[in-house]
Amino acid sequence: MTIEQTEAEKLLALRNKIDAIDEEIGRLISARATCAQEVAEVKKANLPEDAKILFYRPEREAQVLRKAMEKNKGPLSDEEMARLFREIMSACLALENPVKVAFFGLEGSFTHQAALKHFGGSAETVSFSAIDEVFREVEAGAVNYGVVPVENSTEGVVSFTLDNFMDSNLKICGEVELRVHHNLLVSDVTSTNNISRIYAHPQALAQCRKWLTSHYPKAERVPVSDNATAAKRLKGEWNAAAIAGSMAAELYGLKILAEKIEDQPDNSTRFLIIGSQEVPPSGVDKTSIVVAMRNEPGALHNLLEPFHRHNIDLTRVETRPSRTGVWTYVFFIDFAGHADDPLISEVLKEVANRCADLKLLGSYPKAVL
Repeated sequence: MTIEQTEAEKLLALRNKIDAIDEEIGRLISARATCAQEVAEVKKANLPEDAKILFYRPEREAQVLRKAMEKNKGPLSDEEMARLFREIMSACLALENPVKVAFFGLEGSFTHQAALKHFGGSAETVSFSAIDEVFREVEAGAVNYGVVPVENSTEGVVSFTLDNFMDSNLKICGEVELRVHHNLLVSDVTSTNNISRIYAHPQALAQCRKWLTSHYPKAERVPVSDNATAAKRLKGEWNAAAIAGSMAAELYGLKILAEKIEDQPDNSTRFLIIGSQEVPPSGVDKTSIVVAMRNEPGALHNLLEPFHRHNIDLTRVETRPSRTGVWTYVFFIDFAGHADDPLISEVLKEVANRCADLKLLGSYPKAVL
């Protein structure tokens, strides 16, 4: 027997083994999907007709993803294993009741990418051109959830999102952290040696400032509403390029001329999932509040002292001027823990006694993926 014949037999045996494994995986996925349908029937049977059924449970999904990562033995990474489970859960949830999700920006934007990362490819996603439109659609019940950006590791907080929370009764139901990689895109008619105009969101232009100065110092930098809009504008423009992600390049049929042009390699953006439900503890949670304080000496110290005394980890503190009083400021605070935890509950009561007003924006699972 020749070496070629031996290798062919080994490959055939391995492929047969893979086929058998694939068959078993398919059987188990179908069994899980059937079980999900049964869960939906139980939920419907035990609730009054006019009651709102919660098919999507953020805390439950976070627990499943964490467990998949904990039990992973390799060779796939923990994150890859969690992504596979994310898509299986998304498909099974669609059998119970398809989740409708509004997101800020065009298809192919980073917010769209964040929505798919969190809810999976079986979710029904709808784009909106303004953050306040996303809030309005969720409040009206036209969609189940919304996805909005809240902060970038390089450029800081997204003020429009924070401002909308001040007037909304919606809750934060989850978060998504997305590593942002910017690419320089061109169309099939672009003369790459004559690029004189580059479209991008203002933050993307800021995040790629050094690279643009080095490679295209004379090109006009044109700000647009989001990077997907920048990508969409390229068709037919022979002297223009756009900064956007790989998803936008694929959606709009563009070529990536240069990859990962962001100045900071660890550039990432955090997105919030907004909805109408309160989320029970998942085991690893965060809480967000907004607090109104008078602008007086020691105000911030008095506000944060209870957190320090009880050793509660503050993950973000942002200040915004209040629109209801000239000398009043509001603080957006994120911290580790869930509002239902006894310690957190006591701290919130103490903080409420020290401020003019306290609003709980939500407790939710810390980002898994």
